[in-house]
Amino acid sequence: MTTTLTTDTLAHTVLHFTPGQVLRSGAAPVFVRGEGIRIWDQEGNSYIDGLAGLFSVQIGHGRADIAAAAGEQMKTLAYMPSWSATTPATIEASNLIASLAPGDLDVVFLVSSGSEAVESAIKFSRQYHSARNEPQRVKVISRNLSYHGTTLGALSATGLTGIREAYGPLLYGFRKVPNTLGFDDGVEAAARVEDAIVEEGPESVAMVLAEPVQNGGGSIVPPAGYWQELRRICDKYGVLLCADEVINGFGRLGEWFGSQVMGVVPDLITFAKGATSSYAPIGGLLIRQPVFDELLDSHIGMFNHGATWGGHPVVAATSVANLTALRDEDVVGNVASLAGHFRERLDRMASGHRMVSDVRGMGFFYAVELTADRETGRRLTPEKEAVLMKETLPPIMMEEGLYTRADDRGEPKILLCPPLISTRSDIDDMVSMVDRTLERVGAMEW
Repeated sequence: MTTTLTTDTLAHTVLHFTPGQVLRSGAAPVFVRGEGIRIWDQEGNSYIDGLAGLFSVQIGHGRADIAAAAGEQMKTLAYMPSWSATTPATIEASNLIASLAPGDLDVVFLVSSGSEAVESAIKFSRQYHSARNEPQRVKVISRNLSYHGTTLGALSATGLTGIREAYGPLLYGFRKVPNTLGFDDGVEAAARVEDAIVEEGPESVAMVLAEPVQNGGGSIVPPAGYWQELRRICDKYGVLLCADEVINGFGRLGEWFGSQVMGVVPDLITFAKGATSSYAPIGGLLIRQPVFDELLDSHIGMFNHGATWGGHPVVAATSVANLTALRDEDVVGNVASLAGHFRERLDRMASGHRMVSDVRGMGFFYAVELTADRETGRRLTPEKEAVLMKETLPPIMMEEGLYTRADDRGEPKILLCPPLISTRSDIDDMVSMVDRTLERVGAMEW
């Protein structure tokens, strides 16, 4: 049973992406404590955090060592801006992040969120091409159903129509191409990107932006060779290749970065969530050293962008404590060692439910896709899908002790992306909760 707020309590709090009827009813859980992979509500009910906060609490909840690092930095120097100055904590965080990144992605630009990280990538691509005397290169190519953030530049690259449509007149006309869902051949899937570059005019395209494993649409793993082909295409046409690793980064796929899993060094990597395990807000842009040097050595001479809290010393100290713990405790190795078991348990669970049409993902990043009946191919009607995703699945999952997302972007699905410290037993418990949920839901008429 979840704890609900009263309408008086919610009178001054607007929850993100939350319908008005929920705000006015006060029907929102209130969480008060977290430890490891579990969270507790105001009534003392315990849940497995099957979404790791928001794909982001890699190290788990309640780490006193990370809180202590933030507190010590607050007592020493709570804030200095990163405008032509810095702090030891900011330098240490940047050095550590660069040391974990693939190839020569050695330049770190820090901001405060994933959306800001994507904004920074868009702005960098613009300035980079201007530095090369190609200022007409302004277009970004991204993929259908992709999520890259909600600020206007990042939203322009996002491929989810539901969150774009209200802001259409304000958005840039970035080009969208098919994602890799349904493709078995990586070269064929990547050819859609090359077709778009050619159609737009290569001289006008600045950047290709893609997640190694795409979240929107449900943990879409690309076919073999896809990222290698993206690298070849971008090199052919002089386009920057940016891997959006706001979710994929810092261990989610079993390596420090998803680009390492794909075997490609992009020109840019956006990151956020896992860099602090969400103990403090962070975002950032990794840039290949030779690419950054081209900008500095040009007539422009600087990256003309910044923000008040970028490189915030308390956030930086938090990141250092978090990443050090992830490294020293081999948390990324834990994901790699248990990924096969996670997949096997999900596949076995799915085989027993006709509502499950697919299981996708890798590492600790999965989507269980749902339909009316897998055997007959019957899909949910829009009306029944809305009832399933908004009224049925969320409360039942909570009753079973699982906090995660019933996601209706693309086909309906349950997302399973727990903290990276989860054990074999934790995974078994979480999959069993999904199993029981689907037993209850499957007994209903769809």
